[in-house]
Amino acid sequence: MPLRLTDDFKAKAARVCAAYPRKDAALIPLLQELQREKGYVAEEAMDALAAFLELPYARVKAVVTFYTMFNRAPVGKYHLQVCRNISCHMAGAPGLLARLREKLGISEGETTRDGLFTLSSVECLGACGSAPVLQVNEHYFEKMDERTLDALLDDMRHGRLRAADF
Repeated sequence: MPLRLTDDFKAKAARVCAAYPRKDAALIPLLQELQREKGYVAEEAMDALAAFLELPYARVKAVVTFYTMFNRAPVGKYHLQVCRNISCHMAGAPGLLARLREKLGISEGETTRDGLFTLSSVECLGACGSAPVLQVNEHYFEKMDERTLDALLDDMRHGRLRAADF
């Protein structure tokens, strides 16, 4: 059975679309709203949004697969994204990624068994001047090193930083 957009979502979508000269220009903000609701953008949600915006499904799918900010599967409470672009790479991102793999016991694209952490590497977070950068949910942590990474993980594990705070 195909996914149906909720009336609440459709009402929000109508308000968002009204802010743009054309309905299809609201694609990215509406994808962000879908992700806020479920934590990711499912195939069925892409299809429903394409129908709502009167767009080809392929256009919606192309946007979701192009931008790393869209999750196509459920992620943990904390989605850890390590920038792998040249500035971050040169400043130590490979070491941070290795440290996260070791401490969490997962590889990129995986989620810990307790559902707390998902690990990803992304092409660029646009904060080259403060490399290496780690994005946790929507929040940036800049000039990271192993010590600050360990402290951050400890804070998240023990509830001193809550996903809702980001």
